[in-house]
Amino acid sequence: MANSWATLGVDLHLEPAGSSGLRRGLTDALRDAVRTGRLAPGTRLPSSRSLAADLGIARNTVAEAYADLVAEGWLTARQGSGTRVAERIVVPPADTAPRRREPGRPAYSLVPGTPDLAAFPRTEWLKAARRALATAPFDALGYGDPRGRPELRTALAGYLARARGVRTDPDTIVITAGFSHALRILGALLRARGVRTVAVESYGLDVHWGLLRGAGLATPALPYDELGTDTGALSDEGAVLVTPAHQFPMGMPLHPDRRTAVVEWARRTGGLVLEDDYDGEFRYDRQPVGALQGLDPDRVVYLGTASKSLAPGLRLGWMALPPSLVEGAAAAKGLVDTCGVLDQLTLAEFLTSGAYDRHVRSARLRYRRRRDALAAAVADRAPEVRVTGIAAGLHAVLRLPPGTEQSVIQAATWQGLALHGLAFHRHEQAVAEPLDALVVGYGTPPDSAWAGALEALCRVLP
Repeated sequence: MANSWATLGVDLHLEPAGSSGLRRGLTDALRDAVRTGRLAPGTRLPSSRSLAADLGIARNTVAEAYADLVAEGWLTARQGSGTRVAERIVVPPADTAPRRREPGRPAYSLVPGTPDLAAFPRTEWLKAARRALATAPFDALGYGDPRGRPELRTALAGYLARARGVRTDPDTIVITAGFSHALRILGALLRARGVRTVAVESYGLDVHWGLLRGAGLATPALPYDELGTDTGALSDEGAVLVTPAHQFPMGMPLHPDRRTAVVEWARRTGGLVLEDDYDGEFRYDRQPVGALQGLDPDRVVYLGTASKSLAPGLRLGWMALPPSLVEGAAAAKGLVDTCGVLDQLTLAEFLTSGAYDRHVRSARLRYRRRRDALAAAVADRAPEVRVTGIAAGLHAVLRLPPGTEQSVIQAATWQGLALHGLAFHRHEQAVAEPLDALVVGYGTPPDSAWAGALEALCRVLP
């Protein structure tokens, strides 16, 4: 039985041209594609039969064009390997602008905000992915509920209640493509509800403030002192963004009196609290601080992600919303689910199978060992530097002698070490005493680079 031409070979876009015949036109088109680099060295070309069927010409014409280019050295043809583009130096056209050279990458990075990506649980994730895909209903591959897959929302509702004290159910959870995506959704939702101001902390991430401003919201900074963010300073703002479990970057939990104050403010004014549960799973010296959302699920939006516990590249986050906001958040997200369905199903399986808990516990031990090594090395090599904010999370704050932050950052650059100073995370309207400090992300390097990164850090400390 004859095979359909549509099932043969690989696709190749060519436009044979010229008035000297099909063979010459095809040969010139192939040669030009190889010469300009559009067909890279080693690229396998379609069989003569497949290409002839695609172009609507005789097979012999294609075979002869291939033979001409093999003779010229543009192509190679080997039994069992097919016809391929020959290995050669590709010279770009004269009018192609030269590419700008990328600046040299640092040898080590202690920039906060990223876990040890080399420790991603690939084997367990792959097992979960296979189980999830094997059992997924057919409709899971459709456009789907904009809130996200029910399997993941159900798994998250159980996990968040158990591990973080969040009071929610699957119907009030919306899956997002990370924290920034959640902020975009909330920014649009708040603006549509008439909110014009969202208070933020004096220290944090400018990208988050920028997203809120992009939605047309003002972002004044709350005062910061030795007790952390002063939520008692809230007045007529429509919402506030806080990191109560582990303030980023200062590293301390929100004081109990101020946790109470922010919830009372929300109840009194009708405002909303946006709770960024930053590093919520990673506590080392005491029991985890429960989610603020548990105090009032109707006034607090809980925001979490898999970025620190697993990897930011998964682009998976979630919002546990007050019931009154769910419909608006789903509408702001879009009419269909825009987050990858297969990864959602895999994370659901990862959570329900217990693999997520096992991974977090293992990671917690590994990061605690790094934290202890960092604290010991700094105490030994730079006794004037004080290590703070280390009860939880994946970073530490190293308090420096006054006036030394910028010189240390410059010295780190010379050593090939990427570092952030505290000034990098300071709001332009910060109401806080200026401090010289480093924000050291000890979770970032892989195990093979950790000792070298720690040594490079100690060399630049005053």
